[in-house]
Amino acid sequence: MAEKTVSFVRHDQIPPSPPPASETGPLKWARENLFSGWVNTILTVLAIYFIARFVFFAFPWFWNGVWDAGSIKECRDILTAAGKSTGACFAVLVDRWDHLLFGFKYPATEYWRPTVAFILLLVAAAPALFYKYIPSKFLLFTALYPFIAFWLVWGGSLWVPVTILAAIIATGLVFRLVEGLDFNLRRVLAGVVGLVSALGLAYLLYQGATELWFISNSIGTGGIFTVIVSLLFKAASVFMFVFFIPMGIFVGYAIYDDAEGGGLVTIVTTLFALYAMLAFALGPVSTFINNIIPIELLAVPSRDMGGYMLSLILGAVCVSLSIPLGILLALGRQSTMPLIKGVCVVFIEFIRGVPLITLLFVANVMLAYFMPPQSNFDLILRVIIMITMFSAAYIAEVIRGGLAALPKGQYEAADSLGLNYTQATRLIILPQALKISIPGIVNVAVGLFKDTTLVSVISMFDIVGMIRGPIQQSTDWISIYWEVYLFAALVFFIVCYSISQYSQWLERELRTDHR
Repeated sequence: MAEKTVSFVRHDQIPPSPPPASETGPLKWARENLFSGWVNTILTVLAIYFIARFVFFAFPWFWNGVWDAGSIKECRDILTAAGKSTGACFAVLVDRWDHLLFGFKYPATEYWRPTVAFILLLVAAAPALFYKYIPSKFLLFTALYPFIAFWLVWGGSLWVPVTILAAIIATGLVFRLVEGLDFNLRRVLAGVVGLVSALGLAYLLYQGATELWFISNSIGTGGIFTVIVSLLFKAASVFMFVFFIPMGIFVGYAIYDDAEGGGLVTIVTTLFALYAMLAFALGPVSTFINNIIPIELLAVPSRDMGGYMLSLILGAVCVSLSIPLGILLALGRQSTMPLIKGVCVVFIEFIRGVPLITLLFVANVMLAYFMPPQSNFDLILRVIIMITMFSAAYIAEVIRGGLAALPKGQYEAADSLGLNYTQATRLIILPQALKISIPGIVNVAVGLFKDTTLVSVISMFDIVGMIRGPIQQSTDWISIYWEVYLFAALVFFIVCYSISQYSQWLERELRTDHR
């Protein structure tokens, strides 16, 4: 009888064997990225060698650092007594941390105010930066934050920012009211606003021409360069003298002629209303309310701002203002209207052709020539205007590149849907162009934040100005360099690296194509 055999049938899968150690983990990454060829191997070995040399050289300097001393001489005496040949004097950071962060004039009892403003900045920015994960109702606090921060940092009466906020809300109501007028009322309003605009523009051009002529006579004749500059100012003055009346008539008629469309009339009327409320109602209304319900903080003038706080103020405000201004300039440069396109092109090319430090000197010295007599134009406000203009010109070119990168079919699709220019730009064109332009916008923003240190050349004591001025010029820390500059580099790196990482995360979040 034949022997029976039963064949074995497996019912479960054999678990996979782990990969070799060289094909996973750090070994695989090192083999593929550091030692993938003989060239990369040589470069990796050289890089490790120089990094090791630097670490061995710098480590004793960090490790032997002195944190408790009142002067650099005391630091050196401590190192000598301990028998150490080298060591950092980090005691300057402990001794002058308040100057590095807040400047040397900001009241020490009020340090809590900019600190709270900075914390609230993170809270206010979160709904705008992480809009997918935070409810949109929190954007209300984002809109209120500038007024809260203004009051916290500068102090004074609470009712000043509240009145400004009320003026902005009233301006929005004026915009809606003018936009809803019928044609006959809008025609009358366009005539009145056009006449006022014509007279106002003519007056401003006449005053500007007078100031240019005064500047041209004040330059002198010290050489061929000054003669040429004087003649250029004279030529600009003559040009404005000749055209101040025609330009006023042209602008006034353009506003009157736009009554049917209503866009230009609405915008100009709204701007007039905002100017009237800020110029004539802000002071009396805020003073009246403050006399009834006094809510005040110690007022701190702008000249007392300093340290890293000043850099953060300039960076946050200028970036926030330059992005919408850059969008408008980019759209204006793409416009088919010759006047708007010409103005935007001239502005962008002129600003991009002038160094920022020159614009800062103009803000510090020459801008006062164009102001009415006895006027006091805050220096920080002048610097914010110049830095915003500078960065907006570069952001405009970045966004123009994003607009040019869109296929023509996107514009044709918007036309086929029956969308007008505003709707197509807001719903179809700009969202795609801004997504393309994110790396360039972030690059400009990071560069702008670092360029805020240039204000130290016009006697504004930001963190670099504090190091070069009150700290290094003091007898206690007269020859201190590496410690304070490394601290400045560290705080700038933290902010700039955070911005860079957020931009990369945002690009991944907005990546809606199929790859």
